[in-house]
Amino acid sequence: MISNNLTYIAADFDNDKDAVEILHKWNESDHWSLHFKDAHELQQSYDSSLYCSIKSSLKMRMDASKTFILIVGSKTNVVTKGGCQNCGSYNSWTKACGKGYSVDYRSYIKYECDEAVKAGIKIVVLYNKTQVDKSLCPEAVKNLGTHERMYYKATDGKYYWDYQSVKKAIEG
Repeated sequence: MISNNLTYIAADFDNDKDAVEILHKWNESDHWSLHFKDAHELQQSYDSSLYCSIKSSLKMRMDASKTFILIVGSKTNVVTKGGCQNCGSYNSWTKACGKGYSVDYRSYIKYECDEAVKAGIKIVVLYNKTQVDKSLCPEAVKNLGTHERMYYKATDGKYYWDYQSVKKAIEG
């Protein structure tokens, strides 16, 4: 049994990869004091895997986590990747899995949010924006945990990553 001391990061990796990368940069740097062990290091899933296999792997990582971080961007709530309807094994005529697995229409992100709630672990929602906008957040975690922005606009008119706000949200 794996002890649950990991941090699970969920995001729309197609559109919010920059926010995931900054978390990893802060985590790996000696300069920053943000330290966590990423649950995704436990086991890799590949885009070529069946969606249900990937979800099984995600659940295993979630079960080993004590903190769930969701990065919310402008498209997080509309992502469909991970839903069986998009899998090559899904038969749209019979609405069944050609491999015999149960059908789950939730995206990976919505699945991860539901699993985090079920697991009862700490939930942190970080917005890849200058403000918290819960209308972009999946319903399962919209009113749970800590919600914080990831960057701010300074008086010089430039945008900066808000390390202190993110650290405070994660460390509570």
